[in-house]
Amino acid sequence: MKLKQIADRLGCAVHGDETLEITGLAGLEHATASELTFLANPKYAPKVRSSSAGAILVSEALDGAPMACLVSKNPYLDFARALEFFYHPPRPAPGIHPLAVVADSARIGENASLGPFVYVGEHVSIGRNAVLHAGVVIYEGAEIGDDFYAHSHSVVREFCQVGDRVILQNGVVIGGDGFGFAHNADGSQYKIPQSGRTVIEDDVEIQTLTSVDRATVGETRVKRGAKIDSLVQVGHACVVGEDNIVCAQAGLAGSSILGKRVVLAGQAGVSGHLTIHDGAIVYAQSGVGGDVKPGAVISGSPAFDNREWLRAVTAFPKLPELLKTVRQLEKKIARLEASSKPDSDIHE
Repeated sequence: MKLKQIADRLGCAVHGDETLEITGLAGLEHATASELTFLANPKYAPKVRSSSAGAILVSEALDGAPMACLVSKNPYLDFARALEFFYHPPRPAPGIHPLAVVADSARIGENASLGPFVYVGEHVSIGRNAVLHAGVVIYEGAEIGDDFYAHSHSVVREFCQVGDRVILQNGVVIGGDGFGFAHNADGSQYKIPQSGRTVIEDDVEIQTLTSVDRATVGETRVKRGAKIDSLVQVGHACVVGEDNIVCAQAGLAGSSILGKRVVLAGQAGVSGHLTIHDGAIVYAQSGVGGDVKPGAVISGSPAFDNREWLRAVTAFPKLPELLKTVRQLEKKIARLEASSKPDSDIHE
């Protein structure tokens, strides 16, 4: 594919050889003379001169760059878009495999592909162009929209609702029972029926081995455009807001509410019955124990303002030496106070 063709499709300006044939994409350090790379973070700029790439996506043309430049308003985004020109993941042919089990009352839209050992329960509704890889299980009464893509061993439980263009990676469970138990007088645990459901809105992608629990009553909801990484736990009756990013190993206790465009970094933990408001960012391994204001950036456990946290964590390794200095000062002050007392006070 000619560099000019790529530029035209991306809406980028070319600085350099427009006729260069591009055969693929790669990172700065691994790209060859026929491949396109990108520079999104200025700290990697020194690596450009040593790169063998034939062309590079950049936010502005680089003087003296050893390769052609595609000038983009968002190099990282356009790199992702360009990848689609060269990589097309395999898609199974439409049809229902003989080893799939589909209930008579289930409704499957046109152009669907159901692999071996797929199970679709009673009164399930699935829209057009669905792909269910081997071993996917859809429980009774689930409602699923168009362009659903479910990888092997993902599960949608009973009466849950899934919107259009939803992607479930391997091992995702939608609508598993929430973790709800009541104490008996003898100390044993009584299971609370989880009678609610889970709702996944349009354009959501959920990565491998993540669980989104059903509510005890009412619903758990993941809103439009949210992206949830692997090994995430979304507890019962939670709300994950529009365009959220929830990174790996994060956990939301029951009834946590996340507003729009919230980012939870890896291993962040959110205690239940609180709200993280629009645009907030929670740094990795933070423990959130209270509501978070709109646009706040917080860190630590317990989490607080990121700028204060950075000052605190910088000071933390110095605490032993500071403590030693304080003790020395206390002893010095005590000696000075003792030496300043009148002789009569000392004799007494």
